[in-house]
Amino acid sequence: MDKNANKELIELFRHCRVTDVRDGMDWMGYHSYGTMDYKIRPLNRTLKTVVGIARTARYLPFEGPQPNVIGDEYTKWASWYYQTVCTDPWMQDIEEGDFIILDVCGIDVGLLGSNNTIDALYKGAVGFVTNGGGIRDTDECIIQNVPVWSKFVSQGMDQARIRYYEKDIPVAIGGVAVYPGDVIVADGDGVIAVPRKIAYDVAKYAHQEMNADKEQRREKYEKMGWELDDTVKPINE
Repeated sequence: MDKNANKELIELFRHCRVTDVRDGMDWMGYHSYGTMDYKIRPLNRTLKTVVGIARTARYLPFEGPQPNVIGDEYTKWASWYYQTVCTDPWMQDIEEGDFIILDVCGIDVGLLGSNNTIDALYKGAVGFVTNGGGIRDTDECIIQNVPVWSKFVSQGMDQARIRYYEKDIPVAIGGVAVYPGDVIVADGDGVIAVPRKIAYDVAKYAHQEMNADKEQRREKYEKMGWELDDTVKPINE
């Protein structure tokens, strides 16, 4: 993907809320598309809107058999599992601005946690979305301000639950097909995916509606005698 185009798209959507982007999608005739299922929620509501470019991967259920070992023998088996079955090659491809979209087929498994999310953020990822649990160590993730949206929280590790299948392919998350390169916008209102082919038009109308909202609310702030905050100030103010 064109890195310069990615940066341009991220900048275009950087100030937009999910609701503004939803409006922009409606203006382009995509009323029933883009918004992920409402059950995919942010782990940390204190985060502001996160914008990035979709980098996708898919994991499938592990068919088995599960090992008939425990203790130290299980430690050896788990090491083999992470090296050969449940790998994460997408982690090596991360570029600045990537929004990691992980299809885990709705499985209750903690694919993401307080450790590996730091690696991804260090490499330039801006956030994570998964259609299963996909997130554990949540207290630490909140402390670390890990921007993740998931269907639920999971306790279990990956072994004997999922296996890596493929990357950089279309995935289905929350009823939305997400393609590599799509624009992903996420905040407290959930997640929306903008098809790359209409992203510039969606941004145009998202800004139209966002600016109208800012102006109207700013007038109400002034009537109420409230101090103006960033949500009612023009972008360049």
